[in-house]
Amino acid sequence: MSDFDVVIRGGTVATASDVFVADVGIAGGKVVALGTGLAAGRREINATGRLVLPGGVDSHCHIEEPAVGAVHNADSFASGTASAAAGGTTTVISFSQQVKGEGISQQLADYHEKARQALIDYSFHIVISDPSADVMAALPGLIDQGHRSIKIFLTYDNVVLDDEQTLNVLALARQKGALVTVHAENHSAIKFMTKALEKAGLTLPKHHAWAKPMVVEREACHRIIALAELLDVPIQIFHVSGAEAAEEIRRAQNRGLKIYGETCPQYLMLTADDLNRADFEGAKFLCSPAPRTRADQEALWDYIRTGVLGVVSSDHAPNRFDDVHGKKVRGTDAPFSAIPNGVPGLATRLPILFSEGVGKGRIDLQTFVAITATNPAKLFGIHPQKGTIAIGADADIAIWDPNKKVTIRNELLHHQVDYTVYEGVEVTGWPEITLSRGDVVVENGKVLGKPGNGKFLARGPYDAIKPLGRHVTPFDPVSGTLVAN
Repeated sequence: MSDFDVVIRGGTVATASDVFVADVGIAGGKVVALGTGLAAGRREINATGRLVLPGGVDSHCHIEEPAVGAVHNADSFASGTASAAAGGTTTVISFSQQVKGEGISQQLADYHEKARQALIDYSFHIVISDPSADVMAALPGLIDQGHRSIKIFLTYDNVVLDDEQTLNVLALARQKGALVTVHAENHSAIKFMTKALEKAGLTLPKHHAWAKPMVVEREACHRIIALAELLDVPIQIFHVSGAEAAEEIRRAQNRGLKIYGETCPQYLMLTADDLNRADFEGAKFLCSPAPRTRADQEALWDYIRTGVLGVVSSDHAPNRFDDVHGKKVRGTDAPFSAIPNGVPGLATRLPILFSEGVGKGRIDLQTFVAITATNPAKLFGIHPQKGTIAIGADADIAIWDPNKKVTIRNELLHHQVDYTVYEGVEVTGWPEITLSRGDVVVENGKVLGKPGNGKFLARGPYDAIKPLGRHVTPFDPVSGTLVAN
């Protein structure tokens, strides 16, 4: 009998550090051999002329979240993870939402039940919208169970935390060894701008970008970095949309702080002009932070090349367009402030980044692997199990035709959303086969994986999110002790 369940033969293997031609031997769901002339496997995949890449790790996606009023999440874990796999992604990290005024333990248990339908492996961030005494008492036990990241918002009425609440969450995260991820926009400034725009009758989708100019993101990035520095807490800032916000992160990193930055394909592809479309079409492109300018796009590529922005996620938000439970929940005359936020992107994240990044010479292949797989796996404590092709790693692999030209159509994407913001965009490079722990889940556009094959990834403590041990005063407010200067 063969020693290998699968051999991927003759492809160009790429990791975040190397590119080489090799066979990949897979057994028991793991990579067990890398070399040439491997013995035959029970299944042989000819990857000659193809790229053999680690399956993507999408560390920011909204899947099957509870309804918010009449707004329903279109994707289930079955459809969302099928879409992710079709786009070459093999791990997703989504959000267990807290409803303000309620706890977090039951919501998390319910979310685990929903996620049992996943086709690929998954983990969760716990959203804290109301850090009550009971919630803060429950959180340490949930972190110990492997839910080692928390999300907080600095805006939105139903989830925003003030600075004192933010500091309390940051302190607990440092004590328990959890990473805090942050939606950074200035809530009061957005409310002020929104009221002023509405009073002036400026309520179209395009005015969403006016209500959320870069200054409100830049200020919130500066503020959350300062609060994190005060407590010596590593954080990741989500969906950085342009140059000024990214520059705040660069400055913090240059001071040696553990401040991590993420952006998304929509900020590399869309601008505020996309919101200015007739017949409510601009609502399709409405997301937060708002898309910026062409100059911001090029600046973001620079920050990706220099490592300031080390992760590119989808921020997949599956709101249907032509649906009373989606973008049109309040009709087509609704003001921008009443339109559900977000764009879908699970399946398109990697093809867009490959085509626009590697294909157009903005980044090399190793950087593509780093920002889409290796870096998020390291940052969220699942590397080297995920995010690389190495002996002992899970056989989560995407086999790409780097020269295949595909015109993106919504029907190719396997999600339950009725549109994509990339409709009609031609990309060069497309994943042909996606394997999750050695099993083929997508082949030539056909989803073969079954709901329930995905596993929850419990995450233990890890070095990337350990505090620096640097304090701004002789007193450490988290431990309550005096420290040396």
